[in-house]
Amino acid sequence: MAGGGPFPVGELARAVRAEVEAVLRAEAKNEGVVLREGRRVGGGGAKHDYLFGTTMERSPFPRAEVLVRGPGAQKWVAGEAVWTPGRKVKLTTEAAFGQQVAEVRVKEDETSGLLLLEGKLKRIGAGDKVVDVATASWMVGRGHPSVGRASDTERLVRGYRGLRLNAHQRQAIEQALGSQSTFVWGPPGTGKTEVVSLIVEGCHRQGHRVLFVAPTNVAVDQALERVCERLAGEDGFGDGLVQRSGTVAVASLEARFGDAVIPDRIAERLAARLNQERSAVAATLADAQRTVGLHTRAAHLSERYQRLRSTADGLAQEEVEAGRHLTGFQARSRRARAEAAEIGVPGGLFAQRKQRRLDELRQEIASCEAAQAQLTHRVERNRRAGLTAREELAAVEPQLQEALGQVAGQPPLAALEEAVTRLSEEQKRIDGELSKIGDVVRGRCRVMGTTVARAVQSRRLLDTVDVVVIDEAGMVDLPSAWYLSGLAGKRVVVSGDFRQLPAVTRGSGDRQASAEEQAHSREWMDRDVFHAAGLVDEGGTVRRDARLVSLVEQYRMRPAICALVNTVAYPDAPLTTGRDDTSRLPASPLIESPLVLVDTSEQRESLSPDPRWGSRTSNPVHEAVIHELIRGLQADTVLPAFRSADEGVPTERLAVIAPYRDQVGALQKSISQRFGTAFDGLVDTVHRFQGSQRPVVIIDTVAGAGDKPGFFYEGSGLSSHTCRLLNVALSRAQDHVIVVADVEFLSRTLPPGSETRRMLDYLLDHAQRLPVGDLVPVRMASDLRDLSADELVRPAFFPKDEVRRAVEWDIERAAVSLDIYCPFLDDQAVSYWIGRLRPRIAAGVRVVVHTRAHKPNEKGGRLSVRLREAGCEVNARPHMHEKVMIVDAEVLWHGSLNLLANGGPTDLMMRVTSRAACARVKQIMVRARSERSATAAPAASPTRREQPRPAPREAAAPAGGAALPARPQGVRANRFGGPCARCSADVPAQAGELLREGGAWLVRCAPCSAAHRRGTR
Repeated sequence: MAGGGPFPVGELARAVRAEVEAVLRAEAKNEGVVLREGRRVGGGGAKHDYLFGTTMERSPFPRAEVLVRGPGAQKWVAGEAVWTPGRKVKLTTEAAFGQQVAEVRVKEDETSGLLLLEGKLKRIGAGDKVVDVATASWMVGRGHPSVGRASDTERLVRGYRGLRLNAHQRQAIEQALGSQSTFVWGPPGTGKTEVVSLIVEGCHRQGHRVLFVAPTNVAVDQALERVCERLAGEDGFGDGLVQRSGTVAVASLEARFGDAVIPDRIAERLAARLNQERSAVAATLADAQRTVGLHTRAAHLSERYQRLRSTADGLAQEEVEAGRHLTGFQARSRRARAEAAEIGVPGGLFAQRKQRRLDELRQEIASCEAAQAQLTHRVERNRRAGLTAREELAAVEPQLQEALGQVAGQPPLAALEEAVTRLSEEQKRIDGELSKIGDVVRGRCRVMGTTVARAVQSRRLLDTVDVVVIDEAGMVDLPSAWYLSGLAGKRVVVSGDFRQLPAVTRGSGDRQASAEEQAHSREWMDRDVFHAAGLVDEGGTVRRDARLVSLVEQYRMRPAICALVNTVAYPDAPLTTGRDDTSRLPASPLIESPLVLVDTSEQRESLSPDPRWGSRTSNPVHEAVIHELIRGLQADTVLPAFRSADEGVPTERLAVIAPYRDQVGALQKSISQRFGTAFDGLVDTVHRFQGSQRPVVIIDTVAGAGDKPGFFYEGSGLSSHTCRLLNVALSRAQDHVIVVADVEFLSRTLPPGSETRRMLDYLLDHAQRLPVGDLVPVRMASDLRDLSADELVRPAFFPKDEVRRAVEWDIERAAVSLDIYCPFLDDQAVSYWIGRLRPRIAAGVRVVVHTRAHKPNEKGGRLSVRLREAGCEVNARPHMHEKVMIVDAEVLWHGSLNLLANGGPTDLMMRVTSRAACARVKQIMVRARSERSATAAPAASPTRREQPRPAPREAAAPAGGAALPARPQGVRANRFGGPCARCSADVPAQAGELLREGGAWLVRCAPCSAAHRRGTR
């Protein structure tokens, strides 16, 4: 076991690390984007900043994180590329390239997701409870998950009894809903997507939260759309019951359910609703608070009114009491005065006693007068206070009446205060939800759909996960499947077909890895969970196992197509057909049978194409055949005419599948050019068509050159990549499958017993045979003048004795340019064709002859001079062998055309009208020239004897032959000719310059040389 932690965490982490290393060690090839003429602009420590110019206004990558590879580097390194205004790219990387950088290549960082997965696996190995290891280990055959069958499926799946399901589909649904772990084997057309959607529906109705994953956005969307159809009537569906994390790729899902399943839209809508709800709560709260204020004001006024009335009444009562006391004091004062008057002046016998009495009376009078004065003041004060109180009372009374009127009929104050408290709490709750809208949206989700990569890389998609459903599991690498399964708290459902596309991995094919490392990657990265769980043996044969439910009845393909697919991919478990055997397309002689074979063997043998062009990964004869198939299907109304927008979409009726990107690119460009942009998307690789279907499928086998059929066909066995890829390609067809194949070549080069050989043998026995001659006509030169414009653009073969006159016809009509690729020159042929070329040169047509670098004293050298004297440009190309002619960058002749040699064509030639094909051929020539220059150019300074002679006058004009200043060190005169390394313009021998760069000698035209020198001064 590799590393620590529970099994098989260490093995999986090691496999992921090997995958990272394989990505970093991968060859540069033509991946990504080349940035040129950069300079260091800053950085510090381990980081370096560079600035490059670019022709692209925006980044072609989804993220700023990229992988970078500098000149001569053996590995990719991590970096960050930011496109800035002015078509500049700031590149930050740990790699040090120096102050000036000629070029670097950048591509999307494929390691970011792998590194995240590796980190999670390492944390699990260290004891982190990221996943349930016991559940995850079900995927590698460990543990004993329960296997049962739900008895209440009719309750869990709406309308279950009435659904059109076969017995195997029902078994898969019921077993998945009653088991901890279920594997559903769903070959093409068996209704796997429907079964999976019903399983998800049932899991939801069991109260489980479901994480649904698939390897591609399309696979996720197709299944999730069906889930939405099943759950659209559920409470909360519009608020995120089902959600889609990531990019929606299927337009119908977005159009029908986007507002309900895309989290950002749910959040936006929920935020709007919460804001609306908050506004309503705030308005109600404000109204309640206003009413509480009215109650408070009325109570305050009532209290004040009562207080004023009490004050006024008290003052009045006090005034009465004071008057009574004043009257008493006045009476006492009068009595005391009267008695004092009666006493008079004390004298006589009782004078002293009288004096004492008189003093008492005087004191009483004084006391009464003082009391009277106080009472009089008090009465006056109270009178004024009473007057004020009555005035205030008079003012408060109408206010009180108004306030009482305002609260009349309103809820009681206690109820209002309770409402204010409740509404305030509600407002706080809404504010909290608004501040955590993402958490709220996630909390409402019961079914989450996303890709495997996004699920692995995300921190948390659901608050809890009860069930994990992995669809198209045959395409999922083992570490990802293991990790995702471990997220499930209760159940794991795996569906897919282990005989369709496998996961795309690199470690097992890493040439720099040891044999043991490659074997480890095959076991722990490449295997799908069906194999890892022990359901399939090493030879690809299915084992009987209670965990596995097989869907065996398909509804997509006609019986004959199904029989072919069984022959290739399911000989041990043949599928049955549940559909009729009638085509839904208009009748056409091109598709009279469900199976059609176009054998190109004879044309390949006759054309003997250049191995660089008719290579293992591209085939111009097949390209021409496919063009004519499309044209014929248009003529028979199977496909809409490209001029009409009312006859449907071509890509809904036809798919063209090729195994290699080179052929796909060639077909995409040429078909779009000939048939219009409505046909864009018609052609792609097998991987791009996984999960889709078409009434008609054309399979271009491409192979036809060299001594091997190519990587696509190297595998053998039911678990091989060849079997899987062929299975997917063939099973996309509903009504008709057309296979374009060089049968003789494939039969001769295929490994014995291979699935491709079985396919060909079956087609030879059962398919309708279409001769290539019925598709790509064999014409006479005399036919050309009578052809319509539509017929003239068709590819055509010409017999060898018709080629000269047909080529003359094209030369006479050349308006802009003629490019003649002919390695050898002979007197008779050169003399003949100079006579045909001179009128076109005089008319301004640029004629460039690409030939070998002939020595001046040999026949080829003398004839090169004759061609220059006639006005032709002669481009010397060491060791060339191409035999091609291109007219006006639009018409291409290829085959065995030695136009300027006495041999002439030796067999059939093919004429193709296609700007895309012409451009492609010129690009191939440029690459071939650059490769040869790298080996043919001198590695050291030439000796005096080797110094180039001055160029003839005729050779100075092309490619901008302006005079150049003295050449800098390391730059030589151009002796070879070829494409400019900067602008790709053709540079004849003796024109431009030869410079050494990156270990190779490259040609540079005069304008580019001058511009380069100006820029380096």
